[in-house]
Amino acid sequence: MNTLNITKKQDYAIVQLNRAKANAMNLEMVNEIRQTFNDLTADASVRGVIIEGQGNFFSAGLDVIELYNYDYETIGTFFKEFGNMYLELAHFPKPLIAAITGHSPAGGTVIALTTDYRVMAHDEKYVIGLNEVAVNIQISEDIIRAYSFWIGTGKAHKFIMEGKLLNPHEALECGLLDEICPLDMVLNRAKKQLQRYLSADDGIIQSTKYKLRKDWLQQLSSGGESAFEETMKSWWKPEIRAKLKAFVDSLTKK
Repeated sequence: MNTLNITKKQDYAIVQLNRAKANAMNLEMVNEIRQTFNDLTADASVRGVIIEGQGNFFSAGLDVIELYNYDYETIGTFFKEFGNMYLELAHFPKPLIAAITGHSPAGGTVIALTTDYRVMAHDEKYVIGLNEVAVNIQISEDIIRAYSFWIGTGKAHKFIMEGKLLNPHEALECGLLDEICPLDMVLNRAKKQLQRYLSADDGIIQSTKYKLRKDWLQQLSSGGESAFEETMKSWWKPEIRAKLKAFVDSLTKK
C-alpha cells in the first residue's frame, strides 16, 4: 500500500491514512481504502478496526489540486469509487473507531461518519465538518443522510448550507464526536473504546450495529446514476471550474 499503513494486533487492526502531509484523497488512496476494508471484512482474525491519521491531520478531504487536473474519464472513475468507498465503509460489519488526529474537513468527515465512535484531538485549531458547499463541490444525498443520522436533520441542514466547519468542542456538543482529548491520547482512547466493543460476542455486536443503522443503510444509493450525472455536470460547469481553479491556486500558494 502506498497511501495506508496497516498494523495487525492480536484481534484488531489499525489503518493509518498515510499520504503526504495532509492525507488528501486521490484515486489511488480511495482504491486502497476499498481494498483494505474488503480484506479486513473477510479476515476472521480481525474483530474490529481503528482508522487514524498522522501528524495534525486525519484527512484534509479530497485532493482538489490533483482532482482538478483529472480528465473526464478519470474524474468520473474517482467519483464512482469514492461513492463505493463510502458505501462499503458504512456497511462495514465490524466495530470501527475513528482516531481523529487533527483536521478532518469534507472527505475526512465523510470517512469519520461511517465509524461507530469518533475520538478527536481537542485543539481548537482543528476542524471537522462538511464544507463542500463553501468550496463548490457537489454533496450527495447519501452523505447528507449520514450527517443527519449522527447530528439530526435540523443541524445537518444548517451546517451543510453554511459549509460550516466545527472545532472539536462544537462537534462534541452536537454529537458529531463522541470524545475529545489531547492529541497524544487519541489512539489510546480509541483502543479503549474498541476493547469495550470487543468484549461482546462478535455475532451480537455486528448484528446490533446493523440493526442500529438499518434505516440509514437502506436509504443509501437512492440517487444512483442521476446523482453521478449531477456531480459530473457540476464539476465541468465553466463557472464552477473557475471557482475550483481559484481554490486550487490558493492551496498551491500555501
